[in-house]
Amino acid sequence: MDFKQIISHCKEYGFIYQSSDIYDGLSAVYDYGPYGVELKNNIKQYWWKSMVQMHGNIVGIDAAIFMHPKTWKASGHVDAFNDPLVDNKDSKKRYRADQLIEGYTDKIEAKIIKDVEKARKRFGDDFDEDQFKTTNGRIIDRQSKIDSILGEMNQHLKDENMVGLKELIERLEIACPDSGSKNWTDVRQFNLMFNTQLGNIAGEEGKLYLRPETAQGIFVNFLNVQKTTRQKIPFGIAQIGKAFRNEIVARQFIFRMREFEQMEMQFFVKPGTEMEWYRHWKETRMKWHESLGTSSNHLRFHDHDNLAHYANAALDIEYQFPFGFKELEGIHSRTDFDLGSHQKLSGKKLQYFDPEINESYVPYVVETSIGADRMFLSQISENLKEESVPDSSGKESTRTVLSLNPAIAPVKCAVLPLLKNKVELTKAAHDVHDKIKLHFNTQYDEKDAVGRRYRRQDAIGTPYCVTIDFETLDDHCVTIRDRDTLKQERVKIDDVVSKIRDKVDMNGLLTS
Repeated sequence: MDFKQIISHCKEYGFIYQSSDIYDGLSAVYDYGPYGVELKNNIKQYWWKSMVQMHGNIVGIDAAIFMHPKTWKASGHVDAFNDPLVDNKDSKKRYRADQLIEGYTDKIEAKIIKDVEKARKRFGDDFDEDQFKTTNGRIIDRQSKIDSILGEMNQHLKDENMVGLKELIERLEIACPDSGSKNWTDVRQFNLMFNTQLGNIAGEEGKLYLRPETAQGIFVNFLNVQKTTRQKIPFGIAQIGKAFRNEIVARQFIFRMREFEQMEMQFFVKPGTEMEWYRHWKETRMKWHESLGTSSNHLRFHDHDNLAHYANAALDIEYQFPFGFKELEGIHSRTDFDLGSHQKLSGKKLQYFDPEINESYVPYVVETSIGADRMFLSQISENLKEESVPDSSGKESTRTVLSLNPAIAPVKCAVLPLLKNKVELTKAAHDVHDKIKLHFNTQYDEKDAVGRRYRRQDAIGTPYCVTIDFETLDDHCVTIRDRDTLKQERVKIDDVVSKIRDKVDMNGLLTS
């Protein structure tokens, strides 16, 4: 489905709403609806269980959003957490310079994707995508142009060369998306942190920031966690929490927001072993995504050309969203920058005594950081589709289905009486619903014809529907319908829980 259809589906079926919608909304801020919050919570639970529960040397915390302002001085956010902005003189619209340039290369990449899909249809099962990309002259030229543009942009960003960024925008003849004008101001830096005041204290003394990332809450608690849990290097600290960035140009629905949620794990290692662990988490995290059923063709690694000030290695796991390959998760080797900076500014030692070598050192850190909202969007993008299926009469009809992995589906099972105006059927259906709702998230639905109810459950991703009919009253059996195969199976009421639970349980994901 295209991106507009995805956004429309999310609102129509109660996944995501514009924040403060009755007041015409708040730009780049969104609310999760009844099914959205269930899906997001399931994604977070899958991450938490796989990251913390499945590792004896990784523990979790929940750090406060507000932190001492010196935290952000030590981390570099006060001085270096900036975006390069440029204004169009005619439209009066403001844009991020790097996003304008990336938007230009996205259009080139869209042409590559279009050529690849055409070739895939032409050659069918014999199509080799990698070979096609590396031998087709037009694709090679286009990819070379993308690499050249992004390489130049990254060098300008690294050098903080705002003049170079403007010259690149002008040379590429990039126009304002709103007006088509190419009349740009100079590029300048803008800090992304929101700030507020502490109580009634005015001025710099009372300034607080809304955290722009969750990692610093982990770093300042490094010794607290290490001592109270008696962890030995290597070990990790995980956290899920809200972060805030004053994005001037937030776009692409929930992909880039001003208030968002991160799932991060900081893994503390002995200096000199960080690249070994960097490779380990790179492969481990990719497997985590693939375990959900996400196509390997829609995932890729992308090494950073422009390393952050704290990193000696960094890459993204990118997902092919409807608007192109974009960052889904970051894997970073952060060296000892964070702990070393906090140690220096606070005057408190943040070192680990290693009994194996009988000395203390500031650990190095390997980070895995994934946006819960981007993960949500990737799962909707991956699994929302229209397909032709036979209806009750055997004719082909179109259905919209959200084919989520059953373990993360918002509703695991819907209980449907065949008819709503038959008291004996609705009573039996309520009894079945009460029996199974203790075991997984279950929904009772009696409105409209049963075929329409099937379609509604397909659209929200419910993997199983349990139908109660007149035969149920005699044989105490129900019909279970599978969302993906459309197969229907007659099962005793007493066996419904075990039949469904085995297929929706998260344990299958965790052990795959």
